[in-house]
Amino acid sequence: MAKSGGSGGMTPMMKQYHSIRKTLPEDVLLFFRLGDFYELFLEDAKEAAGLLDVALTKRNGMSMCGVPHHAAEGYIGKLIKAGKRVAIAEQTTDPVPGKIVEREVTQIISAGTVNDLNLLDQDRPNFIAAVFSAKRCFGLAIIDHTTGEFKVTELPDEEALEDELKRLQPSELLFSEDQESPFGSYRAAQSYDSYAFLHEPAEHLLLEHFGVQSLDGFGCGEMHAGVCAAGAILHYIRYQMRRSVDHLKRLQSWQTDQFVLLDAASQENLDLVTSRAGAKHSLLAAMDRTSTPMGARKLRQWILHPLRDIATLEARQEMIAAFLDEPFLLAKIRESLTAVRDIERILGRLSQGAGNARDLQALTVSLAELPNLNAHLGALGGVDVPLLGDEGPGRVADADKLALISLVANLSEFPELVQALDAAIVDEPPAALKEGGIFRDGFRSELDELRSASRDGKQWIAELQQREAERTGIKSLKVKFNNVFGYFIEVTKSNLDAVPDDYTRKQTTTNAERFITPELKEVENKILGADERARQLEYEEFLNLRETVIAELSELQRTADAVATLDVLCGLAETARLYHYCRPILNEGNRIAIKEGRHPVLDQSVTDEKFVPNDAMLDSDRTRLVLLTGPNMAGKSTYIRQVALITLMAQTGSFVPAASAEIGIVDRIFTRVGASDDISRGQSTFMVEMHETAAIVNNATDRSLVILDEIGRGTATFDGLSIAWSVAEHLHDRIGCRTLFATHYHELTALAKSRPTVENWNVAVREWNDRIIFLRKIIPGAADKSYGIQVARLAGLPKEVLDRAKDILNHLETNAAKPSATKKKKPKREETKPESASPQMNLFG
Repeated sequence: MAKSGGSGGMTPMMKQYHSIRKTLPEDVLLFFRLGDFYELFLEDAKEAAGLLDVALTKRNGMSMCGVPHHAAEGYIGKLIKAGKRVAIAEQTTDPVPGKIVEREVTQIISAGTVNDLNLLDQDRPNFIAAVFSAKRCFGLAIIDHTTGEFKVTELPDEEALEDELKRLQPSELLFSEDQESPFGSYRAAQSYDSYAFLHEPAEHLLLEHFGVQSLDGFGCGEMHAGVCAAGAILHYIRYQMRRSVDHLKRLQSWQTDQFVLLDAASQENLDLVTSRAGAKHSLLAAMDRTSTPMGARKLRQWILHPLRDIATLEARQEMIAAFLDEPFLLAKIRESLTAVRDIERILGRLSQGAGNARDLQALTVSLAELPNLNAHLGALGGVDVPLLGDEGPGRVADADKLALISLVANLSEFPELVQALDAAIVDEPPAALKEGGIFRDGFRSELDELRSASRDGKQWIAELQQREAERTGIKSLKVKFNNVFGYFIEVTKSNLDAVPDDYTRKQTTTNAERFITPELKEVENKILGADERARQLEYEEFLNLRETVIAELSELQRTADAVATLDVLCGLAETARLYHYCRPILNEGNRIAIKEGRHPVLDQSVTDEKFVPNDAMLDSDRTRLVLLTGPNMAGKSTYIRQVALITLMAQTGSFVPAASAEIGIVDRIFTRVGASDDISRGQSTFMVEMHETAAIVNNATDRSLVILDEIGRGTATFDGLSIAWSVAEHLHDRIGCRTLFATHYHELTALAKSRPTVENWNVAVREWNDRIIFLRKIIPGAADKSYGIQVARLAGLPKEVLDRAKDILNHLETNAAKPSATKKKKPKREETKPESASPQMNLFG
C-alpha cells in the first residue's frame, strides 16, 4: 500500500503527486521534480530528511523536504547506501501558464540498478539475483545491469545455492512472494510478485525480449526453475524498476560441474577475494595486475569460479606463456590497456539513457586503442590473424595459436565510429548534457553560426560596458547577467545622478540600481536565443551520436569482453614474470605434485623473513592422506592453504608460485581452518566446526582436495580425538580424496602404520636454551611434541605461569605413562623423531 493519504481538497499538483505515489511500492521514496528541486512529501519526507540530514519543513500542515536537482546524485547515493530505493518523477512537458506540468516516473534506482560510478565498486560486478525453488532444484538468475551480463543456472540444493550466492554477492536478491523461506534472511533479499516467477509468463517474456522462438539456443530450454528465475528478474527490472533492458543482448547458462565448487567456508578460509587482515592480503590482490576495471572484475570471477576443463585452461596458459616469451610486447600491450576505460559500464549507461558526452569521449579513446592491441597481438603470435570482417582464412603456425586467434577475432575495430566520435566531441566535454560545449567547432555549420552569434553578442556586451562607462563618466558601471533578469547595466546608488535619460530602471537592490536600454535588450534577445538554440541543437546531436553507438552495441559488448580477457591474461603474465611462477602441468590424474611451492600472498608480503618454499605430494594411489604435525606458529596452516591456493590458481589458468607443479584436476576444494563461532545463528565454535566438517564428509568425492586444520579441538580431548580419528579414516577409506590434515593429536599419526597411503609429515623446529626456532620446512615423519609452552613464552606469558605449566605437564605425562589397575593399558604413543631439517624433503623421486 502506497504512503499517499487522501486526495480531497488538494491542489492539482498534489493530486498528481498522489496518483503517481500510489503506483509505487511502499518502501520506495519518491523524488518529485519541481523546477530546480526534487521534493519529497509526507512520510517520504520524514524518512528521507533524517537519512539525508536536510531540513524537514511543513506547508499547509504537510511535511516536505527537498534537494537541488543538480546535486541529486549525491543524495540518492546516501539513500541507496542506507538500503532504500528511489523513484524519480521527472517533468515531461514544459511549463505553460495556467496548466499543470506533466510528470511521470522515469526510473527507480536501487542497489542493483544504480549506474552512478560514485556508488559502484569498479573492480566487482553489481548483480541482481533471482531465486526460484522447484521440486528438485533451485533456479538462479543474475543480471549485472551496469554491463548487460545475464546468466542462469540450476542448483541441486539449498547448500549449493548458498555457496553460489556467497561467490556472487548480489546487491539485491529476489524471491517469489509464495516462497519466502529460506531466502528471506539473506542480505538485501526481497519478495516479488509470484506471477512473474510462473514458468509460462517468464518464458514468454524471455522469448519476446530476445526475439527467439525457443530458449534452447541459450542452453536453458530445459531449465524449468532457471527460466522462472530469469523471467522474474527481467520482469522486475523492466516493469518494477522501469529501467531499460535493451542492452541485455544474450542469456548465458552455466552448469556447476564446469567449475571447481567452493563452499562458503572455503571461500572465506582461503581469503580468495577478501581477508580478515584486509583486502590487500587476499589471493585476488596478489594476482591482480589488471589495467582496466573490466579486467579486474573478470579476474575476480575466474578466482571464484575455477575451471575443470583442461582445454580452456591450457589455452589460457598458452597465452600467458606467449606473453612471457615476448616481455617487450607484453609491456606494450599493458601500456595500451591503460588507455582503455570501462567500456562495459560506459555502454551500459549509454544504452539506458544515462550516459553523457564524457562517456562518448571515453569510449572514443578506448576504441582508438584497439588497432594497437590487434597489431601487438599479431606480432606476438607471429601469424596472420583474421580480424572480424576480413575476408579469407588466416595462417596458423600451430594449434596452440588457436587461443590467440579466438581472442583477436573478438577484438573488433570500429574505425568509422571512432572517426565520427572523435570529429564530434571535444577533448574535455562537460558533464551536463543541456549546457552546451559538447561539440567541436566545425562539427555542424548551424551550430557554428549560433555560437558565432552568441560570441559576437557577448563581445558587444563587453564593449558596451567600456563605452557606457566612458559616456556617463561612471567608472564603476558594470554590465551583468543573471537567469532571472537577463542582461542589465548596474550603477551604484552614489552615481545615480549621472545615469542618462535613455536608461530604463529594471530593479533596485540594496546598494545599486539596475537598468536596461532598447539596444541592450535587442542584443540580449539575440544572444539568449542563440544560446538556447545552440544548447538544444547540441543535445539533439548528442542523442544522434548515442544512437549510432547503440546500433553497434552487441559487437561493442563482445569486444569489451575480449579486452577484459586480454587484460586478465596480461596481468597474470606480469605476475608470473615478477615472481618467477611456473606453468603447471594439468591432467585428469589424481596427483598433486608441487616442488618448492610458495604461498602466493605471503610470498609477496612477507618482509621480516624470506618465505621458505616447500614441496607437496598428494596421490590417491600412494599418498592419499597426509597428517601434518608440529607446533603452533610453525607454518602448518600456511602450508596446507598454500597447496589449496596453488591448486586453485592452476585451475584458473594461471601460472603458480613454484619451481614446478603437476595438478590432477580437482572437482571441489574444501577447507576447515581456524576457530570461529556464529552468534547470529546461536552456534558455538565447536558447532561451526562440526557443520563445516559435516559438509566436507557429506559432499567430498575422490576428485576433491580437502584441507583440514585442527578437527575436534573445540570439545573434550577424548571426544575431539575420536572425531578427528574417525573423520580421517572416513576421508581416506570411504571417500578416497586427497587430504592434508594438520593436527595436534599426535595419536593420529598411528594411522600411517595401518594404511600405506597415509603419511606423516611435520614442520621442522630446533630447540635452543628452552626456546624453539621455526625452520618453516616440511619434513617426513611425525612431530614428537607440540612445544606449546615454548610458543606460550613467545606470546609473552609470565615466567611464573610458564614454570607452573611445566610442572603440571610433567605431572600429567608421568601419570599418563603409569598403567591403570582398573583400565586397559593404552597403546604407547608413537614417538617418531623428526629427521634432520637440513636436507629438503624429496617428494618427486
